[in-house]
Amino acid sequence: MNFDDLKNEWNAETIAETNISADMLSIKQAHTPIDIIRKKMKHEFFYQVVALIIMAIVPYLFNFSAQMKLVYLAFYSITCGFTTYYFIKFFRFYKNSCDMSMDSRKSILWFFYEMKLNIELYKALTYIVAFIWVGFISVYLLLEKTSVVNKILAKLSPTYILLNCFITILIIGAITELWAWFYYGKYLKRVKKVVDELDYE
Repeated sequence: MNFDDLKNEWNAETIAETNISADMLSIKQAHTPIDIIRKKMKHEFFYQVVALIIMAIVPYLFNFSAQMKLVYLAFYSITCGFTTYYFIKFFRFYKNSCDMSMDSRKSILWFFYEMKLNIELYKALTYIVAFIWVGFISVYLLLEKTSVVNKILAKLSPTYILLNCFITILIIGAITELWAWFYYGKYLKRVKKVVDELDYE
């Protein structure tokens, strides 16, 4: 093997090492947002458990009637059912993300797409729970505050009521989207940037 061949081989190895180093740097950059997301997931789990515990004592704090306690229990059970389904999915993803190897592009891609799916599930759960409790408030007002509700309805037109319902839905949607973005989305965007850089390379 002559000197020119050795020189070409040496240059090829140097370029390969540079590419590997750039890839590894990108992967290391993904660690920080992934670690932040996992930490937030852990906090989110405990916040939701505490919220469910507090919700369980609401009828006693507000002295609901026996009839309303049964109605509340029905709505609370439905909420717990949906939340449990989400918790199972959430926990499996969190556990798998802790066990994965964080030194490969494939792992980062898996985390990105799975987290994206979990954010959509998170938003869906928020919509479901919000509408369950809007439904409960409606039932509560109709059963416990009938005279007050009748007086209000007598003064309001159907168009005004429908408009208020529409605005309520928009507000719930906006809050859900903004919260999901603030809590998880902006960090996932940083992971996406790393994924795009790795795809480009």
